[in-house]
Amino acid sequence: MKTPQKKEAAGQETREAVSRHTESANIRKKKSSQKKHRGRPSSQPRGNIVGCRISHGWKEGDEPITQWKGTVLDQVPINPSLYLVKYDGIDCVYGLELHKDERILKLKILPDKVPFSRVRDLHLANTIIGKAVEHIFEGEHGSKDEWRGMVLAQAPIMKAWFYITYEKDPVLYMYQLLDDFKEGDLRIMPESSESPPAEREPEGVVDGLIGKHVEYTKEDGSKRTGKVIHQVKAKPSVYFIKFDDDFHIYVYDLVKKS
Repeated sequence: MKTPQKKEAAGQETREAVSRHTESANIRKKKSSQKKHRGRPSSQPRGNIVGCRISHGWKEGDEPITQWKGTVLDQVPINPSLYLVKYDGIDCVYGLELHKDERILKLKILPDKVPFSRVRDLHLANTIIGKAVEHIFEGEHGSKDEWRGMVLAQAPIMKAWFYITYEKDPVLYMYQLLDDFKEGDLRIMPESSESPPAEREPEGVVDGLIGKHVEYTKEDGSKRTGKVIHQVKAKPSVYFIKFDDDFHIYVYDLVKKS
């Protein structure tokens, strides 16, 4: 069963979904306790920091400064100032311009080494990647909450972890899913019989979307802009989107069949 930090948060916070590409509109942050707000950058060495442990303060508006530590997983090729970061104790992956974001304070590269990890069961790892799954979390009162989602890829740097996203919360998370599978907390959903795999997943579908700007009109009429930053190899119709006003990485199927 999952650790307490994976429980459903009491204070729910509404998340905006991305227009027609979202599977369900007005998605709520069921795991908002894991998605804390972040704060300000500073001047630091601009060398390759992928794979490094980092720490920094975060100052947003009038709120007090909070302190964060994490691991830099990747640098986004189409926007080299943008990094994907896994923070300690947080299960979703954040996208931040570590050297530019004015909310990040006193960015430091730590001497800590990222613990070496390897996948002990390559066959199982290859089996779950690209699959629709049901992931079980422990609820507030010991109940079991079932979250349907998709395993996207093995995470970079932290090799025993996997990228995953959920229908009810389409942002990028990462968990040690092989352990969850062996403990019975991750179940592969049966394949849909609607169409054969070759028809469902054409190779290289719409790969030209990477780097494209996207715009979403919210219910109040205001607009939200972002950029497509990555295509999922195991599911070529699925992409990562980074919005300008949010540090979460959103995951959407941009080639939905009607």
